[in-house]
Amino acid sequence: MRLPEEDIDLFYKLYPTLLFYTNERRGIMRDVATVDEFMQLPIEEIHKVREALYEYPELIDSFVNENSFAFSQEELEIVRSWKHFIKARFFLFRYLKKYAIFLDEGSPPKAYGVLALRSDLQEMAGWARLPVFLDAVLLPFKDKIIHDGIIIPYSINFGSGIRHDLNAAYQETKAIFGIITSLPWAQKPESDVERLKSYMSSEAARDRYWSEIEMLIEKDSQLLTVYHQEMGKVHARTYGRRLSKIGLRNAWFAILEGEIVAGGSTKTEVERVLDGFIPAEKRDFVYLFRVKGSKVKR
Repeated sequence: MRLPEEDIDLFYKLYPTLLFYTNERRGIMRDVATVDEFMQLPIEEIHKVREALYEYPELIDSFVNENSFAFSQEELEIVRSWKHFIKARFFLFRYLKKYAIFLDEGSPPKAYGVLALRSDLQEMAGWARLPVFLDAVLLPFKDKIIHDGIIIPYSINFGSGIRHDLNAAYQETKAIFGIITSLPWAQKPESDVERLKSYMSSEAARDRYWSEIEMLIEKDSQLLTVYHQEMGKVHARTYGRRLSKIGLRNAWFAILEGEIVAGGSTKTEVERVLDGFIPAEKRDFVYLFRVKGSKVKR
């Protein structure tokens, strides 16, 4: 979950220099002559300068344009990209192989895949049980997202209800936005089909976006087929478990509006049965699935 070592070294070459520049321009700590001296200051003093940087982000452009530290063009572009920082409170929600998941406080939240620097995020968060509520600043670094080296966790313990809600929100945001792994981020335009599928991706999402689901279907009646197919998937998971539990194997079934309406040993057999009695206007609403062993297959 860490940035590659050479990139960590590059970050610690660039970022302290930007803070030192900010201190010079804002006149916060007056008796500091070099970057090294600045980095020897107590963390509380460095934090004051850090806050000034994010309060006056135009300093980033000034730093790049002046280039008084003779950085390369590539290095300057990395610093320039920091104008797209995100300063907020997050839930450190989950540790994955590639990155840690930070959830913001949006509704629904957005999930960011964040890489650590030299210190593990577990260590910076105090090895607390997830989720951890914290203050952080996220920065782009090349094609990845990092934090700026300072994370401030809150000593808050979350009960099972909050953890359940956060997990539901995480599943929802993954379906709608995906996991954001670079900045700046802009949501790609979705088709109505994609939007409907994302609204129906979980029970929590269906409850939250029920009005939007209804409006999409009313706007385009062809989306009614998508709706029934997505709900068929939901019901198939439930029926599949029940059918497997009673010992059925290697069979196909058809669901219409939450009910099993046909079954057979092959998909072709079930489709032939359906064609004989399902009204033509509802035929595309039927969802077919296969129970094979203990798993349900489309």
